[in-house]
Amino acid sequence: MPKTPLILAFDTSAAHCAAALLSDDQIIASVQEPMSKGQGERLLGLCAEVLTSADVTYGDLTAIGVGVGPGNFTGIRIAVSAARGLALGLGVSAIGVSHLQALAYGHDGVVISSIDARQDKLFVQVFGTMDDREPVMCSLDNLPAVPSRADPICVGHQADLIAALCNGTALPPRSPVAEATAHIARARLGTQNPRPAPLYLRPADAAPARDKPPTILA
Repeated sequence: MPKTPLILAFDTSAAHCAAALLSDDQIIASVQEPMSKGQGERLLGLCAEVLTSADVTYGDLTAIGVGVGPGNFTGIRIAVSAARGLALGLGVSAIGVSHLQALAYGHDGVVISSIDARQDKLFVQVFGTMDDREPVMCSLDNLPAVPSRADPICVGHQADLIAALCNGTALPPRSPVAEATAHIARARLGTQNPRPAPLYLRPADAAPARDKPPTILA
């Protein structure tokens, strides 16, 4: 019989360290810890705890799902490096999922996802339109256009303000970020997936972090 898909997904692209374990289509373990720094030291331990709580091991995994941003530079690099290393060592696929996609997961129709990009900017992506929309960095004054009468669902940072500007409805995410990442990775199993890579939408605008982030191999 085919092996039931078992996917470990994690995300450190924002001020958290989050991991979830999905068996087939069911989340069987999930943890999200608020954390502004220290994700590099905590991530693998958190993943091990999630696996132990479900009485499985890394060797049981079918794939790794990882949040690729946009968000915190160091946090993104930590998660992507860990996913690549685990996937290589285990001989399984690593599937990158953007935080914007994770926010939109489970909502139908046109969805506007937004993340705080600081300095009065947002990372925004529009899902559910006829054409593929790429994520952008913008402000409330120059949001991406949405089709007329789309009545979009707005989710994420400043969703209420975006909804007012776009004649939409502000709603919370349907799932925590790691759980949504696991579900999206599950849907992509068996398809061609590029190696996970950080999704950066702005150049670094601050001094390098004191703790050097892991090097990502090409």
